[in-house]
Amino acid sequence: MIVNNRMRINGSSTSQSTVKPGIGSRHRLLVLGLALLVLVVVMIASLGIGARAIAPGEVIAALRTAAEGTGGGEIHEIVLGMRLPRAFVGVLVGAALGVSGALIQALTRNPLADTGVLGVNAGAGFLVTVGIGWFSVGSINGYIWFAFIGAAAATLVVFTIGAAGPAGATPIRLTLVGVALGAILSGASNMISLVNPKVLDGLRFWGAGSLASRDEHVFWVVLPFVVVGLVLAGFLAVPLNAIALGEDRARALGAHVGRTRALVVVAVTLLAGAATAAAGPIGFVGLMVPHVVRWIVGPDQRWIIVYCMVFAPILLLVADIIGRVVVTPQEMQVGIVTAFVGAPVLVLLARRRKTIGL
Repeated sequence: MIVNNRMRINGSSTSQSTVKPGIGSRHRLLVLGLALLVLVVVMIASLGIGARAIAPGEVIAALRTAAEGTGGGEIHEIVLGMRLPRAFVGVLVGAALGVSGALIQALTRNPLADTGVLGVNAGAGFLVTVGIGWFSVGSINGYIWFAFIGAAAATLVVFTIGAAGPAGATPIRLTLVGVALGAILSGASNMISLVNPKVLDGLRFWGAGSLASRDEHVFWVVLPFVVVGLVLAGFLAVPLNAIALGEDRARALGAHVGRTRALVVVAVTLLAGAATAAAGPIGFVGLMVPHVVRWIVGPDQRWIIVYCMVFAPILLLVADIIGRVVVTPQEMQVGIVTAFVGAPVLVLLARRRKTIGL
C-alpha cells in the first residue's frame, strides 16, 4: 500500500521529491560488512596509537597471548589494561550516541535534532555538578551514577510536562520543553561551577567529553543499559516508519503513537544517559551520524539503527585517535575533536540541495 507516494510502513517506498531512497538491500549489506571491517581495523589502531606507539604485530601478539592466558610486561599492560577497555567503552558509547540520535530525530521529525533536545546532557551535567559540589565525588565510577540518574530524571520531567494537556506529547512540545529545561539546568550548573572552584576543576575533563581513563568497570556498568536501549530501539523501528507517514495514517496501520513515543523516550534515556555518564557530553556524533546514514540507506529506521550502531563507533574511535596524536604527549578530549570534525561536515550536509527526509 502506497500513501501519497511516500514511504510504506516497511520503509521500502519513499517520497520522490524530498527523500533520497538510498542504496538497495544487497548493497546495504555489503556496505555494512565493509563498515564492520573498518570498525575492527580502527579498534586495532586505537590499541596501538598513543603516547607510546605499538606496532600492529605487537598488538595482535598481546591479544593472542591474553587469549591463551599467558604474556605480561609493559606492552601487555598498555594494550590490555588501558587501551582495550577504552576502545570497548568507545564502541559502546558511540553506538549509544548514534542510535539515540537517530531515535530522537525520528521522534521529533527533525533531521538536525540531537539528544540535547530532551535535556539529557544538561540533566546529566547538573547532577554531576551536584555530586562533585555536595557529595565530593571525584572519580568516574562516581560520576556514572550521578550522570545517569540526572539524564533519566531530566528526560522524565520533559516527557511528563510535554504530555500534559489534551494534545499529549507531540514532537514540538517535547522539543520546546526539552530546550527550556536544558537551558535552566545548564545555567544552574554554570552558576554552581563559578562559585565553587572544586566543582569547576572536577568538571574540566568530564564536561568536555573524554574516553581517557575509562576502564573495564565503566564498560560493565553501562553495558546493561546500552544493550536494553539498543534492543528497544530495534523493536521501535517499524512503528517509527509508520509514524513518519503521519499520526492518523500510523494509527490506521495499527501503530500505537503514544506508546511508541513513550518507549522512544525510554530508549533515548537509557542510551544517551549511559553514554553521557560514561564519557561525558559528546556532541555531534548523535547529530551527524544518523544524518549521513539516512543519505546512504534512505529513511527506513531499521537500516538507520543498524548502520548507526557501526558508523558512530567508527567516528568516535577515529576522533579519539586523533585526540591522542595532535597534542602528543598530552591528549585532546574526544568531545573537542568531534566538534571540530562534525561542525564542517554538518554544514556541508545541511547545504545539500536534496534534503534527507524523515
